[in-house]
Amino acid sequence: MRCDAPVSAPSRFKDLCLDARDHQAVADWWCRAMGYRRHVGAGGPRPVSDPVPIVDPSGAGPLLWVVPVPEEKVVKNRMHLDVVGDVDALLALGAVLVQRRGEDRDWDVLADPEGNEFCVFAP
Repeated sequence: MRCDAPVSAPSRFKDLCLDARDHQAVADWWCRAMGYRRHVGAGGPRPVSDPVPIVDPSGAGPLLWVVPVPEEKVVKNRMHLDVVGDVDALLALGAVLVQRRGEDRDWDVLADPEGNEFCVFAP
């Protein structure tokens, strides 16, 4: 079935989850990198061991959950974030350059402090 064919979908997008060993630090990093804020629900702050929900205060971006995992990242992400941003500013925050944009690619590939790759497009 073609993707543009009219169908009744059995699901819809809700949130995006990002695994991290130090989920608290990675949540803080992504908050600084994207201007997100920690989401505090009606029950108040979550226990430190729980996943950390971060939100775009403008409401434009998706909710991200930074989820604690015991293992380090060892292979390329099968899914990643695409952002519009300033590569030099992200590198100054602690991102690592994985691959510079080139003739065949209009974006840079960076990694967050735990190695999760993301693509950066110029504004």
